[in-house]
Amino acid sequence: MSASLHLDPEPCSMRCLPRLLGLLPLLLAFHCFAQASLPAAPAAAPPAVQDDGPYVFRVDNHRLEALWVCAGKPVREVLRERAVTTVAPRCGYPHPLRIPRTLDADAPALAPGARIIALSDIHGQYGVMQRLLRANGVIDAQDRWAAGHDHLVIAGDVFDRGPQVTEAFWLLFSLQQQARAAGGAVHFLLGNHETMELYDDLRYLNPNYANVAGLLGRPYPALYGSDSILGGWLRTRPVMLKLGDTLFLHGGIAPENIDLVRDLAATNAAYDHSLGTPKAQVKADPALNRLYNGKTSPIWYRGYFNGALTTEQVKALVAQLGVTRIVVGHTTIGEVASFHDGKVIAIDSGIKRGKAGQLLFIEGDQLSRGLMDGSRQPLPALTAVPDDPD
Repeated sequence: MSASLHLDPEPCSMRCLPRLLGLLPLLLAFHCFAQASLPAAPAAAPPAVQDDGPYVFRVDNHRLEALWVCAGKPVREVLRERAVTTVAPRCGYPHPLRIPRTLDADAPALAPGARIIALSDIHGQYGVMQRLLRANGVIDAQDRWAAGHDHLVIAGDVFDRGPQVTEAFWLLFSLQQQARAAGGAVHFLLGNHETMELYDDLRYLNPNYANVAGLLGRPYPALYGSDSILGGWLRTRPVMLKLGDTLFLHGGIAPENIDLVRDLAATNAAYDHSLGTPKAQVKADPALNRLYNGKTSPIWYRGYFNGALTTEQVKALVAQLGVTRIVVGHTTIGEVASFHDGKVIAIDSGIKRGKAGQLLFIEGDQLSRGLMDGSRQPLPALTAVPDDPD
């Protein structure tokens, strides 16, 4: 008996199609039953509200109001304002705050032999900043100024990203008073993130702060309004600072903006007077747009690192500015490093990542960097910017 191979001229898919279509309602019903039997996926929990504060406001000529969020609940205290008012800690910033009725506007001049110490782009990483300053003898174990007549420069960007913006601001605010009493100084320079937050650009706001603002019943920028102690303080901070033979600022000076440095006092005043101006109004006003635009303004410029300028052009720019070097943050290098034959020093050491950071030390003609363990190293000379993972 021979076997024969039978080839079906009609594919099975064609023969079975009516039968499969007939089963479709049953399959749909089974799918709906199975979905209904599954437990519902839990809703995404909102970010936990950390302890935060205080936010201190001047109510009138005689009273201050302090607000906190402690264990997720708003706390309010009204204090009689004195020549120096002490705000005791409740949660958030852990130290008592001394708030003078009038802040000294001018810092003392750089004394002979005083060091300049600089860092930038803290971005809410209070703990990293605290450990770095302690390890290098800038503050003591109680977070009080320990650097005598030295000058500390913060080149902008405390706001955004990290979880402890409030604590970082209050530490710097307090250190400024303590340093002045010791014959030194703390200089806080505005960065692009300070200006962004104050004109309500909240793209990089840590989610905890949106919750805090909601609990306190104020938009987040209003927590730093002109009626607040920190907001008033920020509105007196410069964008650019000449200290010794060094120019400090957050982003950089583009060649077309050299005049902004030549009339430095007027430029700083223009920033202070315009902080908090709505973003649309800033863009529509050519004079303001020059100060705030995201390409060439002093708080945004990256031309020293992105190939826009050659080393010879940078040297010519620095010579026109009448300084030895320019120190900038803003562009994350991951370490304190020298560029363009030492004419540009980059100090955004990646503190925003929440792991480590570095300080710049200028001692006469000697430049070095301080590490998290308090050790010192010479500055590396770089020609290219490492990729920034964040």
